[in-house]
Amino acid sequence: MIGPQQGPSSQKDMSREPKDSVDAEIEAALDGINLQALGTDLPSSTAPAGPLKDRKSSPDANLKSGTVVGLSGPDVFIDLGPRMQGVISVSEFDKTPEVGMTFEFTLRGQEDGLWILSRREALELAAWNEVEVGSCVKARVTGVNTGGLELRIGPVAAFMPASQVSLHRAEDLSAFLNQSFLCQVLEIGPERKRVVLSRRAVLERERQQSRADAVDTLTVGALVRGKVTRVEKFGAFVEICPGVEGLVHVSNLSRKRVEDPTEFVKPGQDVEACVLDIKDGGQRIGLSMKALEDDPWDDVQGKYSEGALVEGRVVRILEFGAFMELEPGVDGLLHISAISRDRVSRLQDVVKIDETFTVRVLSVDIHSRRIALSKLDEHGAVLGSEDAADASAVRDLLDGTQKEPLGTNLGDLFKQALANKD
Repeated sequence: MIGPQQGPSSQKDMSREPKDSVDAEIEAALDGINLQALGTDLPSSTAPAGPLKDRKSSPDANLKSGTVVGLSGPDVFIDLGPRMQGVISVSEFDKTPEVGMTFEFTLRGQEDGLWILSRREALELAAWNEVEVGSCVKARVTGVNTGGLELRIGPVAAFMPASQVSLHRAEDLSAFLNQSFLCQVLEIGPERKRVVLSRRAVLERERQQSRADAVDTLTVGALVRGKVTRVEKFGAFVEICPGVEGLVHVSNLSRKRVEDPTEFVKPGQDVEACVLDIKDGGQRIGLSMKALEDDPWDDVQGKYSEGALVEGRVVRILEFGAFMELEPGVDGLLHISAISRDRVSRLQDVVKIDETFTVRVLSVDIHSRRIALSKLDEHGAVLGSEDAADASAVRDLLDGTQKEPLGTNLGDLFKQALANKD
């Protein structure tokens, strides 16, 4: 089943994460960082061209509406209003504009009394002006600082706290330099100067969609292949497709007795499993590797008949008895009353974990998967003791199975057995 991942705080759903928690992360990441200063040292290919002395501090203020008043070679002349004229390259238009057409432009500086205009930046700004908190934007990483990443959304500088860069902790933020990716807007400050982004929110949403799509194809009993992501005392988590994990509980790792799951599976190992259950819309998926192994109980009826003597190993001791492994995947119960003719008050004083000895099968219940064992023979003598040996010799003599002379008569055997009991 899906466990707390992950560690797995890394697998939190951003949409469910408390807002004050995200705010605290942002404030910590922004400590000592001036968002307005981000991007001012960008290379010329990224930074706005021309003198900046006439540029307004807000991107919105740079957006101006103007009308085409003339064309001359590669230049298009624009009337921006009273005593404001500008020029722009014809290459910034999808097709050559006609006189009288009106467009929006951004101001990039002045030269010889004319404003240098940009149509592309205007389009970017117009789109940006419609963005709200929760919207998705494409941003490019332009810098790295101790708190996170510096980015650009077109002409707008933005910031991404380190905790919002990836689903898991990113050890080397510089690896993201110059990359562009889809981000979710977490915060837009007053006058749109403070812009905080999250890539993790987008990745979470994609993972949830991937989970939903994958879960729709899963059915109980289906065979799946996956990679072990981590191993805990209670079992192993297996990623069966991107963003979807299932839990192989320790009891479902193997038919063999599992004391330490790491002895059976390791992180990174490819495994095959059977889907046991799907709960909470795929948030909890139970898997079993044991179900793919041959069931040793299929052969128990023919191997362990009532009265048969078998060897077993003590694997667990409880107050009422000891469980003994007869073979991998097949245990029997040696009840405390079937260990000795004398009263046993503390089982640990009589048997020890991993001790191996012979026991007698009392009963076999295939349906309930139970085998009852006894350390006593049918006459109540402890198996392997002198009493049991004497009783066996008497039985062999009575049954006529003793071929060679015993060197004594039946009366002597009975006397010896009585003497041993005294």
